[in-house]
Amino acid sequence: MSLRRRGFLALPLLAVADGAQAQLKVPATWYAVQVEDNVFTVQMPGVPDHRVVNDQSARGTAFTLHSYSIDSGGMSFVAQSALYPPDVVVAQPRTILQTALADRALRLDGGKWSQIDWREIRGAPGAESIGPAKGGYAVRQLVLLKGRRFVSLAFLGPAAAVRGPEAERFFKSLKLLQ
Repeated sequence: MSLRRRGFLALPLLAVADGAQAQLKVPATWYAVQVEDNVFTVQMPGVPDHRVVNDQSARGTAFTLHSYSIDSGGMSFVAQSALYPPDVVVAQPRTILQTALADRALRLDGGKWSQIDWREIRGAPGAESIGPAKGGYAVRQLVLLKGRRFVSLAFLGPAAAVRGPEAERFFKSLKLLQ
């Protein structure tokens, strides 16, 4: 595969509170976040921080990852997108997505996903996964590859919340625009 295994594939936020679970209270007002290059929109419970991460393929071609993240009510929400350069082989999307899943699993409690569901997501090959995090928390993420475009949504919260209303709203709000 022509993609380096670097930290950019790791969730940039997802910090767990010091053992104490924060009060779960997400604002009633959610915002439609339009990702750089008009790639997709997603709803988030506030205005997220936007970071641009410069990276490069295994062959040295530069590309950028756009990351949007917010902590709200003891939960974290992250949306990411990267357009892979031509030297990244995307003919077998599952290989790229498996690498993203493997890299992110390293940060899970126990180092592996407890559930991975491979399927088509919004017309693109993808996977949705859930795994344990420290302190009774869990991570739920969705990754997909549409052409050269990598898209990821991730949620961190108490394990019981990964299928709760806030997480469901976040994941179901994804709308690919390209």
